[in-house]
Amino acid sequence: MIHLELTAGNVYDILFRGKELELSAATLAGVAQGFEFLDRFSKEKLIYGINTGFGPMAQYRIDDKSLNDLQYNIIRSHCTGAGALLPDQYVKAIMLARAGTFLRGYSGIHPSVVALLAEFINRGIYPLIFEHGSVGASGDLVQLAHIALCLIGEGEVRYKGTVAPTRQVFDELHLQPVKMHVREGLALLNGTSAMTGIGMINLFYAKKILGWAVIASAMVLEIVAAFDDYFSEELNISKKHRGQQQVAAQLRAVLRGAARIRKRGDFFYDHKIEEAYIKEKVQEYYSIRCVPQVLGPVADAVANAEEVLMNEINSASDNPIVDVQAGNVFHGGNFHGDYVSFEMDKLKIAITKLTMLAERQMNYLFHERLNNLLPPFGNLGVRGLNYGLQAAQFTATSTTAESQTLSNPMYVHSIPCNNDNQDIVSMGANAALLAKTVIENAYQVMSIHFMAIVQAVDYLKIQHQLSPATKGVYDEVRAFFPVFTGDTTKHKDIARMNEYLKNKDHVLM
Repeated sequence: MIHLELTAGNVYDILFRGKELELSAATLAGVAQGFEFLDRFSKEKLIYGINTGFGPMAQYRIDDKSLNDLQYNIIRSHCTGAGALLPDQYVKAIMLARAGTFLRGYSGIHPSVVALLAEFINRGIYPLIFEHGSVGASGDLVQLAHIALCLIGEGEVRYKGTVAPTRQVFDELHLQPVKMHVREGLALLNGTSAMTGIGMINLFYAKKILGWAVIASAMVLEIVAAFDDYFSEELNISKKHRGQQQVAAQLRAVLRGAARIRKRGDFFYDHKIEEAYIKEKVQEYYSIRCVPQVLGPVADAVANAEEVLMNEINSASDNPIVDVQAGNVFHGGNFHGDYVSFEMDKLKIAITKLTMLAERQMNYLFHERLNNLLPPFGNLGVRGLNYGLQAAQFTATSTTAESQTLSNPMYVHSIPCNNDNQDIVSMGANAALLAKTVIENAYQVMSIHFMAIVQAVDYLKIQHQLSPATKGVYDEVRAFFPVFTGDTTKHKDIARMNEYLKNKDHVLM
């Protein structure tokens, strides 16, 4: 049996660069093997979800004449989503995660299902999926039901930016809906693909915002003319954490060629200090001095989330498991989303801490009695008459506070349901959606932080003392966010900065 292994690289290419999901004949043959085995094996046997009811109704055997209806019924009955619609990119990620499960060959579905799912992904056909509905065990049943509904030619999709009946799009593209064979309905619904798909988008945006946090921290270090021992290799290898050492190494790389970064020996080691009070700051505030120690755990959390999500997207996450090699069908709980749920909670906590660091660095730049270097609030106009980014800080602070509240874990908020059949659940989709909000908040705060940074650079007139890497960022930002002295509305500037941060590729990822 040949499997298509999804990697972080090809998942990113499909979701962010428009690369197509390519299914080889050998891969589809592996899926077909599972289907053909299950079709033979299931004859005159009692197998959950094939000739039984679902969930607590599994004790009811279904007559042979109703088996086809059973598979359609689970799809239609579970289309109960509510709340906001998920953006297209997240829907695409969910479909890709579902394909990843099917490509393991353990689902016993007809290969035509995978082929049609690939058509949806590659042609930009996006079923309308609602945020609310999943408890994250027995899979993300409700969100996946809305995909399944469209695969059988019902419901609505967004295609070329317009919502249309699925059947209309099928007719336009000469596509045929999925037919039920043995267990297509249950297979389409049963699994962790919604939380995993949302989690993959979260992962890529989290990796990028971590890169921006390192760059922003580097520019703050340049603004305050910090000492280089804070991010030195010697200091940071003395603590045995990979993330801390990674962040310190990135700071060194970004700051290579920075004219304002100072050597401690030049000020405190190379001559005797006689003064009782040292005017020169011996050590900076923690938001400047402790960047590797604060962002290091974030880097570790992101790396661990990537490992778990890639394991999940390449796993069989439905039930039962159809094992061609063993010649058997195994019942269990691979649909349970605890791995993803736990990682999404940890990721959102990590990104909230990253957001807090950005907000504190921004506060340092805005607070003239702390920095003794810059005007208040990045105000390059007339103090009292003009206000710079004073009100923008309100937005950053309130958004950070929201993330702090949202960082309470979903993983431990299990509520039994489904007649207590689902007596302990993961809430993984909720965890992924809350992480999504926290990550979006981080970009908003980071947008305002970069506005503050470039204003500080202009006030000090240190553009040409920046490192080549940070000077490149400064130039790109100033190309769409010019220096300002008078008061102007800033909400559109924040939105433009947000788009820049999200869309720029290869940011220390």
